[in-house]
Amino acid sequence: MLGNLIAALDNPKVAMDLVSAFDEPALLARLAAAADGSGRPPADIVGSIVRNFMETASDDLWTQLIGIMNRAEDPGLAAMRAILEKALPRGVET
Repeated sequence: MLGNLIAALDNPKVAMDLVSAFDEPALLARLAAAADGSGRPPADIVGSIVRNFMETASDDLWTQLIGIMNRAEDPGLAAMRAILEKALPRGVET
């Protein structure tokens, strides 16, 4: 299931629908800032972040992700949210 979701991120509409499903304005703002800073579309950022996590995550991060998925009503959505939450740069907070 997670693999299918990741493969679907090649479709920009799927990537943005996924992020919208989080209903997290702060996460959307962080994504927009990352996209603006890189000059890339937000959907490309989402796909890159998720694929990078899949390729480079430590065993500890995988264990955390599995725990998040096990507790979630929608494991795929929870996994994507956790990955983006971890990887998207945070703005300077005052």
